Parts: sequence; structure tokens; C-alpha cells
Amino acid sequence: MTLASLGAATALVRFGWLELIAGDIVDQAVRNIISLILAFSGVMSLLVWFLRESGYSATAKKAVAGVLAGAVVIAVAVLRVERVSGDLVPEFAFRWQAHRDTLLPSAAIVARATRDQTGGDWRETPADFPRFLGPGGDASLPAVEIATDWETNPPRLLWRRPIGAGWGGFAACGDYAVTLEQRGEDEVVSCYRLPTGEPEWVVAVPARHETVLGGAGPRSTPTISAGIVFTTGATGWLHAIDGPTGKVLWRKDVLADLGIDRAAHAAAVAWGRAGSPLVTDDLVIVPAGGPRLRADPRPDDGAAVTPETAAFVSLAAYDRESGERIWLAGTEQIAFASPQLVTVCGRELVLTVNEAQVAAFEPATGDAVWQFPWPGHSNSDASCSQPHVLDGDRLFISKGYGVGAAVFSLSVRNDQWTIEPVWQRANLLKTKFTNVAIDAGHAYGLSDGILECVRLADGERAWKRGRYGQGQLLRVGGTILVQAESGEVVAVPATPRRPEELGRLAAIDGQTWNNLCLAGSRLLVRNAEEAACYEVSIRQPPAATTAGQEHGAAE
Repeated sequence: MTLASLGAATALVRFGWLELIAGDIVDQAVRNIISLILAFSGVMSLLVWFLRESGYSATAKKAVAGVLAGAVVIAVAVLRVERVSGDLVPEFAFRWQAHRDTLLPSAAIVARATRDQTGGDWRETPADFPRFLGPGGDASLPAVEIATDWETNPPRLLWRRPIGAGWGGFAACGDYAVTLEQRGEDEVVSCYRLPTGEPEWVVAVPARHETVLGGAGPRSTPTISAGIVFTTGATGWLHAIDGPTGKVLWRKDVLADLGIDRAAHAAAVAWGRAGSPLVTDDLVIVPAGGPRLRADPRPDDGAAVTPETAAFVSLAAYDRESGERIWLAGTEQIAFASPQLVTVCGRELVLTVNEAQVAAFEPATGDAVWQFPWPGHSNSDASCSQPHVLDGDRLFISKGYGVGAAVFSLSVRNDQWTIEPVWQRANLLKTKFTNVAIDAGHAYGLSDGILECVRLADGERAWKRGRYGQGQLLRVGGTILVQAESGEVVAVPATPRRPEELGRLAAIDGQTWNNLCLAGSRLLVRNAEEAACYEVSIRQPPAATTAGQEHGAAE
């Protein structure tokens, strides 16, 4: 009876029947955990029955128990968890196998091979992809269209090469692309030539971030501005590097600069610092963190805690020319999103998602403007997705872990801000590791690994179809390019009508949580093991179509 009940419960979870009870808010990872617990309980129940209740001889019982115990001991002794998928499915490797990134040429060897390189042409072009999620930081390239007849005219492979571990994407300027990777004990900023994939330069620091659930390596994407490459590593290194030469203009250990306890910070921000740098005309703005080494001196006289005295700091701004710290902002622990420069109600603001809130600050000073709660913990149900400012001074935000998506309206009068929910749905756009792209009044995103389209005006789902895993996406004109967790790239039309796949490309192999980069006609893909570049056919869309694809159009 116990086994029958456990079997029924497992089926309830595995075949999605639990969603009928929970209302489609249970993540696939949670279903996998529940299934594992139920399966383990079933095996243990069967074992207990065999050892205590069955009529088999004591010798047989001891033999079975010994074999099982020996198998467990051997498995623990010879196997390790190499990585875990976005749905918490483990991949095992033998303990004596080296990590893949340690087998690559070291940063020092690559640096010696590229030492005599001459400076390249880093002039900015309209086709550049200079930062996380593209020129607008919104996972959309509205001014181009991509041909998707991939069966008859497939993307052409330009190059493929091994790459160090990490989950960041490429940023591109001219004929060069930069990314971050882990090579052994070095965290590396690497530059490659777009036409050939050959390394141009590397900059390395001795640092390594690695966890069982998150894997090894940096998580952020570089930002390129005026030929300077700005990067933030998983352990706190902030770099400003001259693009043409690879010369380090300045570097800053953000954790050391702010007096942050490294061990406590690593436990609190469990999957490594993932925020990409926001670069303005004068500043480089990055997530800060905490806790700080000194005790929180919360004043006894009732004075407000400031970023200078707080245990946690949300943002830090540095002078883009010198690296000198200019201001600190916020007193909340960081999450895994990146700061953005946005305009809301006619005000230019720095917008960021912290551990349990969304907050806005003055760009010049870091002064707090407004904030509202957005639940999460940076060592469990973490916030990773970027907010989007919509027409009508509204703000869209989403995440996984049972929170879903929401739209808020913002208004200001006499410098007093009002933030009110328009709608919130726990079962929509559960963007665990990923971000949405917005087109013609609809948001497109991987909702717990399934591509979903939601109408922004009222939070109504238009459609949900196609399981791609915990991957990423990029809108190119009227097409959604889905980077599946398996490494494939899939083209789907951006339409509120239920679509069919337009094309599918076996781009790279292996677990892929990295964002796509499209620089002109060159599509860059990477994961923790390899990178590749494909030539795709693109065209300029009609002017009327382009205008109709802005964020809030057709709502």
C-alpha cells in the first residue's frame, strides 16, 4: 500500500498533474526534487520491507544489504557531481577526471602567443553588440530581421573553438568580441577576432568561483564603451581594459574596496557575482554586496543607516577614467541582475534588482529615489531577470521560484513617488535564469524552460509551447532566437498567435546558460566548454515595421 501511494504521488508530480492543484506555479526543478524524494522513499520502503518483513533467509538479507552498501560507498568514492542542469538534474564524472577548463592552455600561454599583436580597429559601428542583452540592454534588436529558412539556407559556421568555463556572453565591437572565462585558477577577460576566432589578447587575475549547483567561472558579460572594455568577475574584480591593445587601464577589487567579508559574501550570493557593469558618460556602476567586515554600526541616536555605514551596499560607482570610487547607493544585499539606466516619468534613473527589492537611484549621486519589495534570497530563490520600462511609465519584472511576472505603474508628484501593481501572476513568465524580450505589447520569455507569450496590458497568456530548458533568448526584429539549454538555437516568430518553429540550428553541444550575441551577420554562441560563430542572413526591416516594434506599441 505504501509503495502504491508513493508511485501514485510520483506520477502526480512527473506527469504535471501537480500543476492542476498548484495552479502552474511549481517549477520543474521542484518537481524533480519531489520526484527524487518520493523515489528514494519508495526504494527505502522496499528495502525495509525486504529486511524486516519478507520471508527471505538472513543470509540473503545480509548479502543484499552488503551489496547495496558497497555500491553506495563505491559510487561516493569514485564519482562527483560535475554539473547540475537548470532543472537540478545532475551530471556525474569520475573524481580523477580533471575539470575541462583546467585542460585548456593557461592564460599565461595564451598571453605569450598574442603578445606581439598590433592594436586593432575598435571603431564603433551600428552593428555592434556592446553589452549584456545588446545595445539597448533589453534582449531585442528591433532594427534588423533575420532570414530563418535554415533548412535550405542554414547559418554558415565560421569557427568553433574550446573556451574556458563560465556563463557570461560575448560583447562585440567592430571585428572583435570579448567575454570572460575560467582557465584553471585564473579568471580571464579574453578578446577574439570575430572573422576567425583567434585570440587577440587576454587579461587574467588569480581567482576562481565554483559551486556544485552553479558550476565554475564568471557569470557576467563585458560592456564596451568608446573602445574600452569594462568587466566584472564572479569574485569581485572590476576591470577597465583598452580594447585595441589589451592594456589594463585600471582594476579594482570591489570586495576589498568596500571591506566585504569574502566568505560570508560567497555564502550569501551563492552563485557568484553576475551583474554586468553599467557604463555612463562618467561612471562605471556595479553591484556592491556584503556583509562588510566591520560590524554594522547602526546608530543608537536614531540616525538613518547610510550606504557608508550599512552592512550591505547595493551599488558602487567608479570614475570611468581613473577607477576612483565616486558614490555608494542602497543598503540591501545584491541579487544576480545588472544595473540599468532608464527613464521613468521623465526622470533618468539607475534601476537595479536587489535581493528582495527593486530600487532606483540618482545616476550622479547615488541618492535613493524609490524602492518596492520583490521577494527573493540570493542563496536560494534568487532574482536574475532584468526589469523593463514600458510605455505609460509602467515597469515589467519577472522571476522563477513561484513568483512569476508583474507590471507596476509609477507616478511622481512633488517628488513623491507612487508605485501601484497593475497585475501580477505567479504562473506566468517564470524566468529563472533568463530575461524576456518585448515586442508590440507582448513579452516573450522562457517560463521555467517553456517559451511563453504574455500580453502586457492585462497579463493574459497568448500561448505557451516548446520546452527548451533553462536557456536564453534574443529578439531579432520579428523573430525570437531561443538559445536552448541543450546548445541548439531555435527561431520562432514573435507573434501573439500560436507559432511554429521556423528553424533549428545545432549550434554547440552541452549545457548552455549563456546569452546570444548577434553582431551584424555574425551570431556568437558559447557555453562553459566551447564557442562558435555563425554567419546568418540578415536584412533591414521596412521602416513601418521597425516603428511598430517598439516596447509599448499596439498595446
